[in-house]
Amino acid sequence: MIDHTVRTYGSDEPLARTDQLAWKIAEVATEQADPTDAVTDMVINRIIDNAAVATASLGRAPILAARAQAEAHPVSRGGSGATIVGSRELTSPEWAAWANGVAVRELDYHDTFLAADYSHPGDNIPPILAVAQHLGRDGADLLRGIVTGYEIQVDLVKGICLHEHKIDHVAHLGPSAAAGIGTLLGLSTETVYQAIGQALHTTTATRQSRKGEISTWKAHAPAFAGKMAIEAVDRAMRGQTSPSPIYEGSDGFIAWLLSGPEARYTVPLPARGEPRTAILDTYTKEHSAEYQAQAWIDLARRLGRERPELRQPQAVRSIVLHTSHHTHFVIGSGSGDPQKYDPTASRETLDHSIPYIFTVALQDGAWDHVGSYAPERAGHPDTIELWRKVTTAEDPEWTRRYHSADPDEKSFGGRVEIELADGTRVVEEIAVADAHPLGARPFGRAQYVEKFRTLADGVLAGDEIERFLDLAQRLPELGADELAGLTVTPADDPAARAAVVPGIF
Repeated sequence: MIDHTVRTYGSDEPLARTDQLAWKIAEVATEQADPTDAVTDMVINRIIDNAAVATASLGRAPILAARAQAEAHPVSRGGSGATIVGSRELTSPEWAAWANGVAVRELDYHDTFLAADYSHPGDNIPPILAVAQHLGRDGADLLRGIVTGYEIQVDLVKGICLHEHKIDHVAHLGPSAAAGIGTLLGLSTETVYQAIGQALHTTTATRQSRKGEISTWKAHAPAFAGKMAIEAVDRAMRGQTSPSPIYEGSDGFIAWLLSGPEARYTVPLPARGEPRTAILDTYTKEHSAEYQAQAWIDLARRLGRERPELRQPQAVRSIVLHTSHHTHFVIGSGSGDPQKYDPTASRETLDHSIPYIFTVALQDGAWDHVGSYAPERAGHPDTIELWRKVTTAEDPEWTRRYHSADPDEKSFGGRVEIELADGTRVVEEIAVADAHPLGARPFGRAQYVEKFRTLADGVLAGDEIERFLDLAQRLPELGADELAGLTVTPADDPAARAAVVPGIF
C-alpha cells in the first residue's frame, strides 16, 4: 500500500491534477486488476448477504416507498434496464440503485468496516450492479467493479474521519461507488476523476440522520449516495467536469467540512499491481443492529442463559458497559439522547441504543430482527425497568483497541460490570462478535447461505431461493444475459401494493 498525505492547498499554491486524492483513487479504479480467489469468494458472500437482508425488509414502509418511486420511472434509453428487488418491473439504473439501496440498508443488517470512520461497504453493490445490468456487462465485470468499490471505501474510512465533524459516513460512499462503476465500465482515469469529484460534492451531509429521533432517512441516505454516484459517472462520461480539487481545495472538503486548512490526512491506496483485498478486512452482522452492538448481543445472550437472575430488574442495581468512545457516544448513554431510553422510539432509534439492545438480548437470551424491536417488546414493564439501569462509560483501553491498526487487537466490545441488589458483582468482557473472523463462530459461505435461507423463509418461494443461490455462487462466469437474475422476487402481494402511499411520480 502507498500512503498518500492529503491536505488543503491555497489558491496560490499549485497542485497538479495527478497529485490529487481523487486522481489517485481514479488510477486505482482504472487499472483493471484481477481479483484473488479469496476476494472473489468474499464478494459472492456479500452479494448473498445483501440479498438476505433486502429480502427480510421487503414489506417495510421505506422499501415500499422507494420501490414505488423506482417503478414509476421507465427504463432509460441507452440500456436494457435494471432490476428492482421485490418487483418484476425494470427501471433506469439510478432508480434501481435507489430502491435496492434502501432495501439493503433498512434493517442495519449487512456488512461493516470500522476504522478512523465507519461504513457499510455492501452499500456499493446496488449501484454497481444496477449499471452492470442496464449496460449488459457480465459477472466478471461486476466482480471487478465491486472489488474497487470495497477497496476505495475501506481505504477512505481508514484515512479520513468524518463523524468527528458530524458528517455522515456516506460521504465516502459516493466516491467509492463512482470508482467501482468506473472499473465496471473500463472508463478512463480522467472520467473517473471527474465522477469522484461530483459524487463527493453531492453526497456530503450532516449526521443528524443518525442522531436523536432517527428517521427512515437512515436507510435512504446510502441509497441516495449510490444514485448520485451513477448520475455523476453519467455526467463525467458526457465530458462534464466537477469541482476541483475536491478534497484539497481552499474552499474544499478538508478545509471547511473536516479539520481545516492545517489538517493532514493519510489515505492508503494499493500500488499498481498490488491485489485489492480490502473486502477481506470487512465483516458482516449476525444480528440486525449497529455493528458496535454485535459483540454485546452475543455476551448478553450468553449471560441471560447462564445467569437467569440477571434478567430480573429487581435483582439488578446497575449495569455499566465499559467500552470505546464511539460506542459510548454514538449508541450509548454518552450520546445524551433521551430517545435511547424511550420505549415508544422508532426501530431506527432503538437499533442505535445499546442500553436497549443489551437489555432485550439479556432477558430473551436471543435476538430477532423483527421481534426484538416490536413495540410490545420495547414496552414491556420489566424491560423498561431494567433498561434504565443500563449505562455506558468510555474506557481508554477499549477506545485504543477500537482504533488499533493491528487486526488481531482491534475490537468492538468491552467489559460489562453488573452490580446485583445483594451486593455481588458480575464482570465479563468480549472483544469481538462471535461471527467476526476472530470470533467464536466466524462466518463462512455456509453461514451466509444459512442467513439468506433463514431471512427468505416465508418471503420467497423455495425454488426462488435455490435459483438465486445457484446464480450468485457462479458470479465470475455469469454472462450478461444472466446478470439480470441477481435479484429476488416474491409472489405478488396485493396487500403490499395497496399499502403504497402515492407521491409525485
